[in-house]
Amino acid sequence: MFESLSHLALQQYWWIIISVLGGALVFLMFVQGGQTLIYQIGKDKDERTMLINALGRKWEFTFTTLVTFGGAFFASFPLFYSTSFGGAYWAWMILLFAFILQAVSYEFRSRPGNVFGARTYETFLFINGLIGTFLLGVVVASFFTGSQFTLTDMNETQWQSPFRGLELLLNVHNLSLGLAVFFLARTLGLLYFINAIEDENIEQRIQKHLWFNAVPFLIFFLTFIIWLMFKDGFAVNPESGEIFMQSNKYFLNLIEMPVVLILFLVAVVLVLYGIFISLFKGSAAGIWFTGPGSFLAVFSLFLVAGFNNTAFYPSSIDMQSSLTIMRASSSHFTLTVMSYVSLMVPIVAAYIWYTWRAINKKKITKDELTSGESHFY
Repeated sequence: MFESLSHLALQQYWWIIISVLGGALVFLMFVQGGQTLIYQIGKDKDERTMLINALGRKWEFTFTTLVTFGGAFFASFPLFYSTSFGGAYWAWMILLFAFILQAVSYEFRSRPGNVFGARTYETFLFINGLIGTFLLGVVVASFFTGSQFTLTDMNETQWQSPFRGLELLLNVHNLSLGLAVFFLARTLGLLYFINAIEDENIEQRIQKHLWFNAVPFLIFFLTFIIWLMFKDGFAVNPESGEIFMQSNKYFLNLIEMPVVLILFLVAVVLVLYGIFISLFKGSAAGIWFTGPGSFLAVFSLFLVAGFNNTAFYPSSIDMQSSLTIMRASSSHFTLTVMSYVSLMVPIVAAYIWYTWRAINKKKITKDELTSGESHFY
């Protein structure tokens, strides 16, 4: 089946899969967002335990999706992996270290004989939530703003900045998407708490903090999107492979790919609707609208970055070193073999959905803390 597809078709197929995984990862970042709110929403030990336990039931989904996303990117577009990880070294290492802190914290926070105390691991969870969301947004923004690298004839990366990726923090547009992802994760975390926890005091605090996070998210996200629509983009000549700057490239990508435009508009409506019914209707179902909306928004942005003859990882100092899905991909044989493995994705997604529903069948309450029926993180 996949053997009959052209190399370009396989490259496009795998970019779609990468986009799906990227969207799923951002949606599941509600765990990281919730971790930054533990002390704002939970005012005593029992309330914080409820919040952490609600997140602890889901943190492995986020971690597994991150690993899968990275592995799929490495296997399908290895030149991006070697260029970005080999060049923007510190940005990626700090991001990955933040996720190691998360895994350690859930494992040891409530373990008997914990010499560091629960507060230490709760601080680690906050660090993971802050750095993990913010840096991910900054790195993804570089798909549109570019990075300071050149490639030799042998595709060896020469990173021109001594800061090894940290220079991305000096670009205001990178910062706007980083802050948008941070506040989106916090908003999703609050919506998830409403859906997973039954406690009147916690619900009242969530309503207040939802305003404080949803509004900044919308401001930073709209700032990034408006700038993106008017930005000159890195276009590719399909015949020669030459990279050139094109006015309003990413706006044109949306117009010339109407399906992607529709998906993006649906995403915006879903995100806003989920926030609206949570703020004004007192609904606990907001996560099931804002979450899928976040997934579709990120999915659409990835397609805008890589499709329609666009360089998805541009070089800001040597335009012709910019990466396209054609240049950065694996061989036809590798992509073909991987494509058969990708047929298991729907099975994995169905398993995640089943386990999610089983875990969240009953809301967490304070009575559950003393029942001894559940494991607590």
